[in-house]
Amino acid sequence: MNVALTFNVKPESETFPESVAPNRKLHSASEKIISDTYAEWDTWETINAVKAALDEYSNVTLVEADHNAFGVLREIKPDIVFNIAEGFSGISREAQIPALLDMLGIPYSGSDPLTLAICLDKARTKEILSYHNIANPNFITIADKDFVINDQFMFPMIVKPVGEGSSKGIYTSSFVRNEQELRNEAIRILEEYKQPALAEEFLPGREFTVALLGNGNEVEVLPIVEISYKNFPGDFIPIYSYEAKWILDTRENPLDVFSCPADIPAELEERIKAAALSTFKVMRCRDWSRIDIRLDRNNIPNIIEINPLPGILPDPADNSCFPKAARISGMSYNDMINRVLYTAARRYNLL
Repeated sequence: MNVALTFNVKPESETFPESVAPNRKLHSASEKIISDTYAEWDTWETINAVKAALDEYSNVTLVEADHNAFGVLREIKPDIVFNIAEGFSGISREAQIPALLDMLGIPYSGSDPLTLAICLDKARTKEILSYHNIANPNFITIADKDFVINDQFMFPMIVKPVGEGSSKGIYTSSFVRNEQELRNEAIRILEEYKQPALAEEFLPGREFTVALLGNGNEVEVLPIVEISYKNFPGDFIPIYSYEAKWILDTRENPLDVFSCPADIPAELEERIKAAALSTFKVMRCRDWSRIDIRLDRNNIPNIIEINPLPGILPDPADNSCFPKAARISGMSYNDMINRVLYTAARRYNLL
């Protein structure tokens, strides 16, 4: 097949001036302040690894998901697009390339524009999950500085931007213990990210992430990954924040926080898988997705994030959960990528 690979690539580096980003420090003694602007975009290492995998069975053309993408895709007319593009801006950004492809009548891997746009909007996602009685943390959406919080919410809470991924906007300060801290964090997000803040009750239980691959009745749940915070530095909150994910957890000094397959009783494993599968189907995900789950105080699996464009760092030294689960299930990185492509091509009856 002739395959186009659509992507967004990170700039080589980006830093914040200290004067505009006092909250970006890992610790007060940290020397480097890192921007999270392009956290969702991929590196050339990942893009080239995906291309190399697709090259095994297909003729591959790289298409950067910029303002020229529509013309390029219309000209080359690939049989199918392998899409890992995160988009440029706005709550619809992950849906932009799939919407162009729908307009051009070109098949593509992954979820459609509606699912991608909804899953990026955490509040809309939680409303749909709640309607379908799928457990998720109690929450409030804060759209302006003069909000009022009522007594139904319990502290501590986690505050995050309503429409970001890759832990953007989630820092140590995001863990709030009272209304004043909540107000401070909500205002920070409103001002810095120019979007509403989502405040969720913090769940004290174990955390997992579940990779899924397939469609319809053939969706496969890959081995569950557990994220454990017992080896975190003492001054870090027990969440996989931007600081933990992109600053503390490095290839040279990886955090020992992931275990796969998760060491859990069979009954809990089935409940986690059932929650992930229900979410995948209710949100109309296609081909693949990674769903983050945390247990509440009653050990009930709660959905905390849906990733229809999951991270796929190729190096096993990196803590990238979808490839980690795929490896444990017996797939190489190249197998995983081509399995996603095959799944999408089969959905379009191309095979």
